[in-house]
Amino acid sequence: MKTQYTAEEALRKLKEGNEKYICSERNPGDISRHIREETYAHGQHPYATVIACSDSREIPEAIFCAGIGEIFTIRIAGNVIDAPQLGSIEYAAEHLHVPLTVVLGHTNCGAVEAASQGHDEGYVGVLTKDIYKAIKGEPDLTAASRRNILYQVEKIRKAFEGKCCFRAVGALYHIENGMIEWLED
Repeated sequence: MKTQYTAEEALRKLKEGNEKYICSERNPGDISRHIREETYAHGQHPYATVIACSDSREIPEAIFCAGIGEIFTIRIAGNVIDAPQLGSIEYAAEHLHVPLTVVLGHTNCGAVEAASQGHDEGYVGVLTKDIYKAIKGEPDLTAASRRNILYQVEKIRKAFEGKCCFRAVGALYHIENGMIEWLED
């Protein structure tokens, strides 16, 4: 397993993994006993950090055909970025030398829908209030998801401006067909 990647190599690897995923029936990522022992003995060397929604239909390791130790995954409904997520991103970038951070949203996101409908009570409100700022009343849920992803990417970029050396990009997972729409600038 290669331990050092550039952001461009990591992004290419994710894109190639998604292409494999779309055509596969099983995840070819390495989850073997050998890799478990290897990562236990020598630590993890992920090539990408992925902030994904908690939705059970969006599994980053499967979507990118990745195995154990390849992706540093952070999951939260609506892929919202706040202090705990920023701390995890910082840990991955500074301690594990992960060169790429991806905010991975998806179509038919319940958190985005809840925000668009104004559900802002309870603990869910912490998430939906932030998403609402991002979507700015966008009625189309797919377009609203794109806006939320890009809003969260921008929060990461601002938080680490001049501090960490990594690239942050957005991606929209289409749950209906498995394809990734890359939202790069």
